[in-house]
Amino acid sequence: MCGVAGTVISVGVLTPHLAVGPEAEFPVMAPGRIVTKVVRIPVGGAGPPPTSALALRALTEPQVLDDAADALLVESIDVIAYASTTSAYAVGFCGEAAMVSRLSRRVGVPVVATCASAVLALRVLNVQRVALVHPPWFDDEANELGASYFRSQEFDVVMSAAAELAQDPSLIEPRAIVGWAARHVGHDAEAVFIGGNGFHAAGAIEVLEAAIGRPVLESNQVLLWSALANVDATIEIRGYGRLFAHAPLEGAA
Repeated sequence: MCGVAGTVISVGVLTPHLAVGPEAEFPVMAPGRIVTKVVRIPVGGAGPPPTSALALRALTEPQVLDDAADALLVESIDVIAYASTTSAYAVGFCGEAAMVSRLSRRVGVPVVATCASAVLALRVLNVQRVALVHPPWFDDEANELGASYFRSQEFDVVMSAAAELAQDPSLIEPRAIVGWAARHVGHDAEAVFIGGNGFHAAGAIEVLEAAIGRPVLESNQVLLWSALANVDATIEIRGYGRLFAHAPLEGAA
């Protein structure tokens, strides 16, 4: 499917979260060119969704992931997108990379993951100093794990904070994200990564880039960018950041 006009890419979204994420933002960024099938990894029990690092790490274990990944292959899938920022933070870069590699071997299609895609994007954009902006429901532990994740890949994390916005994702408008980030991201940051696949911040990317004059990355944006690259799809995407002007392997370390 190398650049065939009108090609529709089928993306399997694998996530441990109940919140709607890539399945909402992928079709908006690439209208008419993306279809998604979502399988949510069962977390067990009737309590609140897991948020601790220990619980999130448990959700990346093979015995939990494999059945969910297999369920995606009931229909034809071109690429699987593992959509969880916090799980990646909990297992670290190497743990996320190992999970992706193992899943890809098992299911026989490319698998991409949120934070590994963000790392690649930062390298392609030649960014060293990054500010992390997280959704308001991220706690201090998640902010610290995020900083540790990117520092492990030799980035200078100059900020890692949860935006002080509404706790209900449906009440957060892109302009509120832009306003908060523009006020809080310092001049020392060369780029911003807006983490959280359920944050729905794609609509803030272009306006925030214009406001601060630096690249803005977002969880579902980098995930889509990486997914398209892994199926050699040439889909022109405009209005969602300068990242889409770059081929994913340009300048990658």
